[in-house]
Amino acid sequence: MADMVTKLALLLMEQKSELTMEQALTIVFNSDTYQKLLDERTGLYYQSPRYVFSFLDVELKKGKME
Repeated sequence: MADMVTKLALLLMEQKSELTMEQALTIVFNSDTYQKLLDERTGLYYQSPRYVFSFLDVELKKGKME
């Protein structure tokens, strides 16, 4: 799980170069995507980081997870 969170933060930093690791991690930890990632029933934990990041990206752009 920690590895997935780190990868999501790195992908976020890749997209928004002005973010620090601490800021990126805060965004990930405070997202609905992270909450879904914690829920084993969603199966997101077993997906690729880029796939999970696509949910985070939509959430950040629209203000909600789809």
